[in-house]
Amino acid sequence: MHASLRRRPLVWLATALCCGAVLAPTAAQAARPPADPAPRAAAANFTDDFDGPAGSGVDGSKWQTETGDNVNNHEGQYYTAGTNNASLDGQGHLVITARKENPNNYQCWYGTCEYTSARLNTSGKFTTQYGHVETRMKIPRGQGIWPAFWMLGDDMGSVGWPNSGEIDIMENVGFEPNTVHGTIHGPGYSGAGGIGAGYSLPGGEAFADDFHTFAIDWSPDKISWSVDGNVYQERTPADVNGNEWVFNKPFYIILNLAVGGDWPGNPDGSTSFPQELVVDYVHVSTGDSAAH
Repeated sequence: MHASLRRRPLVWLATALCCGAVLAPTAAQAARPPADPAPRAAAANFTDDFDGPAGSGVDGSKWQTETGDNVNNHEGQYYTAGTNNASLDGQGHLVITARKENPNNYQCWYGTCEYTSARLNTSGKFTTQYGHVETRMKIPRGQGIWPAFWMLGDDMGSVGWPNSGEIDIMENVGFEPNTVHGTIHGPGYSGAGGIGAGYSLPGGEAFADDFHTFAIDWSPDKISWSVDGNVYQERTPADVNGNEWVFNKPFYIILNLAVGGDWPGNPDGSTSFPQELVVDYVHVSTGDSAAH
């Protein structure tokens, strides 16, 4: 996915509410958290089943919220704090909602913002190096809608993107309702040069019609992607064309729902709002994990 949000410094909230070789034609760098020089202690695996009262925010010990717009991908939304665009539904789900509204007169790179949404990450809360990283979610639909579940290297704040590395576990662009993408980005293979593949549902089914499980299995020098348990691609250092493999280090997790952008294009008259990304859980198991 990527791209750093435009405003620097970003607002980082520590409390609960912030390709068959189909190549993704855009990158997603992401907001740069401050560098963390302190060593991290080993910690248990990460689990969030999003249990809590309806309307409440996410667990602030696990997630922080990014705010601002995103000029790098030319997205249309403003990512907000609070629970208007990201809250629990009381039934064990996190719901990230994209709305066609701007109640607070947010300003975006193109002028007055037309949409609001939310973007959450675990930077400063949880990182993992290797293991099984999985989510079960029901994605939204519509032209210009761009949900993503992805990861960035924890050294983002010191080395920048794409040297930090990026692992896109699941991205969908609305004009491909039955296809999702998994991609890696690094030095020499970022942006349109990202290395990945697409996975399509049989019979023209749309991913927005039901919940699906998206995962990676990640070990030294190897990452494999799966949808509903079906492995559809594997990447190793041999795939990065002699460039540096930057995926043998800790990464943190990002969940977001973008509106518009260079890859999906803008919403049009066929796009309805609000649109919801409904997340059942995020689980990380095995491997060397770390957290504050």
